[in-house]
Amino acid sequence: MLTDAAIETVVFAALEEDAPWGDVTSELFVPAETLATAELNAREPGVFSGGAVIVATFAAVSADVSVELMVDDGDRFEAGDVIAVISGPARAVLRGERVALNLTQRMSGIATLTAQYVALVAGTSARVVDTRKTTPGLRALERHAVRCGGGFNHRFSLSDAVLAKDNHLALLPGSVTDVIRAARAQLSHTTHLEVEVDRLEQIEPVLAGGVDTIMLDNFSLDDLRTGVAQVAGRAKVEASGGVNLDTVAAIAQTGVDLISVGALTHSVRALDLGLDVVFTK
Repeated sequence: MLTDAAIETVVFAALEEDAPWGDVTSELFVPAETLATAELNAREPGVFSGGAVIVATFAAVSADVSVELMVDDGDRFEAGDVIAVISGPARAVLRGERVALNLTQRMSGIATLTAQYVALVAGTSARVVDTRKTTPGLRALERHAVRCGGGFNHRFSLSDAVLAKDNHLALLPGSVTDVIRAARAQLSHTTHLEVEVDRLEQIEPVLAGGVDTIMLDNFSLDDLRTGVAQVAGRAKVEASGGVNLDTVAAIAQTGVDLISVGALTHSVRALDLGLDVVFTK
């Protein structure tokens, strides 16, 4: 999903937002001929994501800026490690600094948090997946960061798959079983169909309609175990709601196939990275 076009769309908009009429500070204080080398340093440990975004940011500012990445997306790093070295016209290095940092700090924060969740479900059959609770305009970047942390992606958009949630079910014109069957008859065989339930008694009517995945939303651990046993392999089982670092391991141990975690993207803390000039000429 992280195509060059997706990266460029974000980078160009961010650069335009950050300096719509130029960088007046650098133009006043830094001579045009000055060259600089700067290091992107880790100020805390984490998992890296955003290498292509850093490269694209400085390329958009100036073709004369070079970026040497010292780590790959998905690599772990420690505090003090040099993640990238950026060299070129000083004004261009400063021009791209904040945009590159903002994006890769957020992406690396997502990758780092995802890796923590993934480690906690190790040894179970559960996959940690993201949700559509992403920053508007940054979904492709944030979803890529989840993959860098070892997680998996849910549907990318409303256009990719059918996912009927509580508000859809509240508006159904007939029984849930009949509506699901009618929907299945209209869908391509390649389109995934998922339905959310919030009570055990909803499981059988939904399964009778013919779904690929059933989402058990805000179920207790006991009800998750009961739900998994009731589904008995007739569909994938996704757990959602109430998932955090304190609860995810126990949820995984109930036997669910998927655990969706909105917190991976909607409330993540940006990782502390810094860009420091180390040489000028």
